[in-house]
Amino acid sequence: MQSNIAGSGRNQIPHAFCDRAEAGGLLASRLHRFGQRDDVVVLALPRGGVPVAYQVAQDLGAPLDVFTVRKLGVPGHEEFAMGAIASGGAQVLNFETVDMLRIPRASVFHVVDEERRELARRERLYRDHRPYPAVDGKTVILVDDGLVTGASMLAAVHALRQKHPARIVVAVPVGAPDVCDLLRRHADEVVCYLTPERLFSVGTWYEDFSQVGDLEVRELLNRAATGS
Repeated sequence: MQSNIAGSGRNQIPHAFCDRAEAGGLLASRLHRFGQRDDVVVLALPRGGVPVAYQVAQDLGAPLDVFTVRKLGVPGHEEFAMGAIASGGAQVLNFETVDMLRIPRASVFHVVDEERRELARRERLYRDHRPYPAVDGKTVILVDDGLVTGASMLAAVHALRQKHPARIVVAVPVGAPDVCDLLRRHADEVVCYLTPERLFSVGTWYEDFSQVGDLEVRELLNRAATGS
């Protein structure tokens, strides 16, 4: 059951969470049934989702990795997505959008090629050549620090489906109610710790919402991999 703004204690405006680590611990309390299972993998959407997911993975005793998603923007109107690519070679392309806008296939291939290079750069930076985790037949918990539009998370869910997990669980500390409902139609389960009626910005729900840098992502992933 999801909490709303009327939660008890200090989970009130202006700040529900001290920082992403605390948010991850609270989120993990809603995911305890997935703890200490060898069929569970926690994947974070970088960069903001990594500190949250690190705490979730620690509390559940589950492996942690990143699931990097790159939107495929319509040429000339990059704010509109015609698809997405993600970690592990997953690709989703909305052919209806491509055909409706009469986007030449050569332009589509160019965008895909550019975004694949950027995705590969980030994968090398974050994963440091560690192999991509096996998710076939596993329960995958996809974690971010919050959902306002849900575009990246939705792309991640669609891309991850191509890797054949047994179950996809979307988990966030705070999310807009309509976005959480939308994702429930695509993921197998959605866990939003808080679902305030008005969610203008994820950052307003954190006392410390400082930017997560690449070095912090690498450090947390290395700590999770080595158990340190």
